[in-house]
Amino acid sequence: MTDLGYIELALTAARPQALGALLRYFRDLDMAEEAFQEACLRAIRTWPDKGPPRDPAAWLIFVGRNSGVDQIRKRAKNEPLPEEAAFSDLSDAEEDIADRLDNAHYRDDILRLMFICCHPDLPNTQQIALALRIVSGLTVQQIARAFLVSDSAMEQRITRAKGRVAKAGVAFETPDVHERAERLKTVAAMIYLVFNEGYSSGLTNPDSAAFCGEAIRLSRLLLRIFPSEPEIMGLTALMLLQHSRAGTRFDEAGQIVLLEDQDRSRWDRRLITEALAMLDKAIRHRQPGPYQVQAAISALHARAGKPEDTDWGEITLLYELLEKLAPSPVVTLNKAVAVSKLNNAEAALDVIEPLAEKLDGYFYFHGVRGGLLMQAGRSGEARIAFDRAIALANSPAECAHIRQQLDRLGSHAEITASADAASSRRR
Repeated sequence: MTDLGYIELALTAARPQALGALLRYFRDLDMAEEAFQEACLRAIRTWPDKGPPRDPAAWLIFVGRNSGVDQIRKRAKNEPLPEEAAFSDLSDAEEDIADRLDNAHYRDDILRLMFICCHPDLPNTQQIALALRIVSGLTVQQIARAFLVSDSAMEQRITRAKGRVAKAGVAFETPDVHERAERLKTVAAMIYLVFNEGYSSGLTNPDSAAFCGEAIRLSRLLLRIFPSEPEIMGLTALMLLQHSRAGTRFDEAGQIVLLEDQDRSRWDRRLITEALAMLDKAIRHRQPGPYQVQAAISALHARAGKPEDTDWGEITLLYELLEKLAPSPVVTLNKAVAVSKLNNAEAALDVIEPLAEKLDGYFYFHGVRGGLLMQAGRSGEARIAFDRAIALANSPAECAHIRQQLDRLGSHAEITASADAASSRRR
């Protein structure tokens, strides 16, 4: 007898390979999904008694392919089947399929599957939903819960995404080296979108928070098939380092805990150790990229035993490099925080002032600016910035955090007023 828990894990692990191969055979996402689901049902019926096959992915491809062909026959009724070539070099031997999983087909199948989910015609929310449904195999109910929408609304979102992909006419030919590199960038961006969706949810939505683990799993999968890609190493290291702090980012009441106030003894050292080793390996390739630089910044925080041990000078330099590799107002905003630690609040305010127009609708800009103004003793301006931040808050935790800053601002103003009054009396 084979444990059902093991079967579930095996099916989840094999899903990207098997579904990717079936998609290449049938060139239709819905048909590939149906064939894979049928293969999974057959696995659940037969594996408990007969035991799992030597290669679960190969077995699922073989059974799913046959199931798909049967469905085509049923739908076609008396119409002749398409030529065999239409099914892209099908074989009846499970061993042959297993062999093909070890060559370029395997890598291209998975890359193509992920690339479909992050098609540029799709909005970010649809990219994330489609990736979680197609590649990860999460149910519509699970994804809907995470996005706080109804099952029917999420079903429609995924259906619309599939429709856009079908109309776009995704190429199924094996990509060349340059196209593969571009696809990898797009897929990496999609995976990081999934991670950030979970990272930003915090404790307010545990279903969405689970996306962080799923994004790391997808990145590990990508790293297995492209083990020498330094940016994929950097992406994986970055997410591991950020996820290592998950248990300390919020207090028991669900309030935000700033990095400098987090209990570093509770950071997950196992994830940190793995990430640092992966980052060192990536850096040795001497091909710096945005994910590697961001991971290097996170690594400096992870290596600092206490907040005062943080190498803010090195972090500032890394942000300057990131501005060259991936220029963005948000990158400059983050650099300003490092500048405030390295120099002072006024120097940091000089850095972010040119960003005011571009980031006027961005919560973190006004939160950071308010904090810097408070440090600089410009209480009136700080209050205005904090009020703007509250209006743009994306969650109750963000709103509560800014209210705490306003409370600190009030206390700071009272202390300053008392000191001024005492000074006047002495004069």
